Amino acid sequence: MSIVFYIRNMFRFEHPSYLYVFALLPLLAVVFWFFWRWRKQAIGRFAEPHLASLLMPEASRWKHRLKFGLALLAMAFLIVGMANPQWGSKREKVKRKSVDVLIALDISNSMYAQDIPPSRLERAKKFAENLVEKLKGERIGLVYFAGSAYLQMPITTDYAAAELFLRSASPELAASQGTAIGDAIGVARRAFQTDESKSHKALVIITDGEDHDGEAIAQAEKAKEEGIIQFTVGVGTAKDSPIPMNIGGREDYKRDETGQPVLTKLNEEVLKELAGKGGGTYFHINNGDAAVAEALQTRIDQLEKQELEVRAFSSYNSYFQYFIFIGLALLVVEWLISWRKHKLEERDIFG
Repeated sequence: MSIVFYIRNMFRFEHPSYLYVFALLPLLAVVFWFFWRWRKQAIGRFAEPHLASLLMPEASRWKHRLKFGLALLAMAFLIVGMANPQWGSKREKVKRKSVDVLIALDISNSMYAQDIPPSRLERAKKFAENLVEKLKGERIGLVYFAGSAYLQMPITTDYAAAELFLRSASPELAASQGTAIGDAIGVARRAFQTDESKSHKALVIITDGEDHDGEAIAQAEKAKEEGIIQFTVGVGTAKDSPIPMNIGGREDYKRDETGQPVLTKLNEEVLKELAGKGGGTYFHINNGDAAVAEALQTRIDQLEKQELEVRAFSSYNSYFQYFIFIGLALLVVEWLISWRKHKLEERDIFG
């Protein structure tokens, strides 16, 4: 991942908004395909194939497609040229301060509950993405937990990777079901273990609070002693809600041994106690995702930050001219190609 991040920082587009024009190329290809079908049908209505080839002896059967392909390729090069691809040429050491933040996301089945639309999990994922966006400048890692916990992404500044992982989070990624908050805190402690400093470390736990392992409070106290400030974000409501499940391709609810739907609700008491023992604050996602993310950012900004020395590119070379040249050259080649048939072509224009 560090190699990907390094390359991502070496290469960039100066004007990336031009790349959206690429969306027009498939549309143009579809328009050309419809035009080509219409042309063949029109010629077919005008004359039989063997007569049409006699009436238009010089018409090429494939140069239309060749010329269109060249024009489309030329447009692609011109679009990239307008976006101006750049490659880093000068690296400098830059010092900045940041906080290491681990986001622990609950991916247990209870997060499928729909007491907050569209579901607890979708709201939690969207909130976590919003939080990552606001914490750009800090170093971020991800922990997933259900019946057990694991480190999904180590602490890094690769925010795009973090957002990608969050969008794909689901209970299917969990080895076992449950809500082992204590295990998640333990994984976070180990992830921070390489740093002996007792500051600039934060853990954000996003969950419905159904703690099934009973070790969360003890783990929170140990983490606090190691300088890890813990914030909890509650997802859901205090109202009992069933858990939608797909069973054998049929929509149903998770049921217990007696066949009754299993009900779940937000356990705010546990989350408030966890935040208190961890030296942080409890937040409820229903208070507004953006407002909660901003409040969390404010609290994290107040933590003591560590000074990091990073290598950043301060100078970039532009390469737009090569793409513009190739694009224009392709347009010239397209213009020079005549509509007349090549000597190797057959006389049938309906190939």
